[in-house]
Amino acid sequence: MKKINILKPVLVSNKERALQNRKLFDRMHSLVINIISSPGAGKTSVIYRVVERLRARYRILIIEGDIRGQVDSQRLKKLKVDVVQINTETACHLDAYMIAQALPTSKKKYDLVLVENVGNLVCPAEFEIGEDYKLAILSTPEGDDKPFKYPLLFHLAQVVIINKIDLLSYTDFNLKKAVTQLKKQNPKVRIIVVSAKTGNGIEEVCDYIIEDLNARKKKSHN
Repeated sequence: MKKINILKPVLVSNKERALQNRKLFDRMHSLVINIISSPGAGKTSVIYRVVERLRARYRILIIEGDIRGQVDSQRLKKLKVDVVQINTETACHLDAYMIAQALPTSKKKYDLVLVENVGNLVCPAEFEIGEDYKLAILSTPEGDDKPFKYPLLFHLAQVVIINKIDLLSYTDFNLKKAVTQLKKQNPKVRIIVVSAKTGNGIEEVCDYIIEDLNARKKKSHN
């Protein structure tokens, strides 16, 4: 029986579009972070906390991905930064073509572009969108086995945020076990423990992003 791999050409085409997006972001001198997690892990809450702290210093664009609705984007618009909503309808991830269509047509430039992908630990990891890096969010109620069950995302992510640390004592989440597994899959990964609800740890996330923004600014001036 002949087997046809329909995913491979889709990924190749997407990667080509992602490279075009990357060139556009480079011209804008934008730092682009692809934020991925399962539904309910706290992507929107983390983004809200980060943007709340950085919006006075940087020009920020948020691209919000959901299958339907605008609940999260309406919440983020309260921060008075540019927010673009993408509804994928049936797709379980954003792709490079969606990002290209979502970018504002104006000449406006952004220092930081935060992309909240559709809640899913599988598909979003496979589709590049032109990002500088992937940031994965893992929450304590989900369990510490997620890095083992969904290895691709946690292998590719440059940063992993462990969220809802305020609920640690109410769950079976083993922080040491999770960190060990994450480091085993990606020795260079940066792990930051936070509570988006209380704000604990968010400053460390902001400092990491600011360091990248400063490096990009310095590079653009050379």
